[in-house]
Amino acid sequence: MTAAPAGSLSIDQILANARTRLTRVGPLRTAAALSRGAVLVDIRPAAQRAQFGEIPGAVVIERNVLEWRLDPRSDARLPFADSYDLEIIVTCQEGYTSSLAAAALQDLGLHRATDLAGGFAAWRDAGLPTIPGASQGPRLFSQKSP
Repeated sequence: MTAAPAGSLSIDQILANARTRLTRVGPLRTAAALSRGAVLVDIRPAAQRAQFGEIPGAVVIERNVLEWRLDPRSDARLPFADSYDLEIIVTCQEGYTSSLAAAALQDLGLHRATDLAGGFAAWRDAGLPTIPGASQGPRLFSQKSP
């Protein structure tokens, strides 16, 4: 293995830095936030959603287009993404990628973005409702490509 470039961070350091900026929420707090109008964004790839299932009402936006779909300044944003005050909770399978994604949304100015601690697995393990994967067909938003 070669030495890391000077000043570079490991993924563990990047994740830890991202999480210092977030007020992460567990499954029950996420469910409460959804009932008051927060948006739950599932960034998992289609294969994970098909294998493990989905959270009812979650908006599916795969990670590779997340910032374009939620930045209020983007020509490719989704219609509901018109405010920097939008409460967004990002979920992935276990709560790692979602932390990085939520921090990226905060970098865009979406100051209320956070993630579901433990991800979909924590939601499911808490006994909250899930639906089988692929039951609703494609729900990806594919407006303008970034």
